[in-house]
Amino acid sequence: MRTLFICHADDRLNRFGMARWLASVSELAGIVVIEESPTKILTRIRKEIGRSGFWRFWDILAFRIYYRLKLNRADEEWERDKLEELSRRYPGPASSIPLLVCTSPNAPEVREFIRRAEPDLAIARCKVLLKEEIFRLPKVGTFVMHPGVCPEYRNAHGCFWALANRDLDHVGMTLLRVDRGVDTGPVYGYYSCAFDELRESHFVIQQRVVFDNLEVLAEKLRDICAGRAVPLDTSGRKSGVWGQPWLSRYLRWKREAARGRATR
Repeated sequence: MRTLFICHADDRLNRFGMARWLASVSELAGIVVIEESPTKILTRIRKEIGRSGFWRFWDILAFRIYYRLKLNRADEEWERDKLEELSRRYPGPASSIPLLVCTSPNAPEVREFIRRAEPDLAIARCKVLLKEEIFRLPKVGTFVMHPGVCPEYRNAHGCFWALANRDLDHVGMTLLRVDRGVDTGPVYGYYSCAFDELRESHFVIQQRVVFDNLEVLAEKLRDICAGRAVPLDTSGRKSGVWGQPWLSRYLRWKREAARGRATR
């Protein structure tokens, strides 16, 4: 199984941890690392304001401030511990693996890089929607490990919104093949884990639904590559597109989770 990996430069858990795992279970033919420019970040902010509205954006911004002050340090410690664990379990990718640093995964140089790598499949762990001319290059396709159960929790922060909605049966990750839509491609599996919604943040939970399932994901990817895997039927199910977390919903989620724990 020949693979290619796409990730963000500032996401150490994926950039180094996921890459180590992928190199251990496949022939990792190349790594694309995205270093986004400030212009791209501003574009994402404008899109979020357009989707959520100006006043709701302040709720989003308030959560970012709250997260930075109250949650970030503990989550960074968890991330460091998880990366150390992955480093012990999986050897580092060989220094000879081709690496491309870019500002966009849709750039012409990325297209040529993937063509030269000739992967069977690509794993995209990025926030950027890939153009069809990019995601169709791998022989079997490009796949994402989306932190949310699709089609109910598409787009951003699916685990957060399932938790905030008290929809605990839909806290999980979806393995799907990329198509032209936003998390609308064929679904090849759902994966979850035991989590503590009082002690763990949404960030930790959405990382664990991926990294606690690496071994079974490796088997599924091999089955996909060999043509043994069949997409799941998701027809007739409700589809929802979600965005960035709100502070108001985060605080309500934690209150309701504490109330539920107290009554059990």
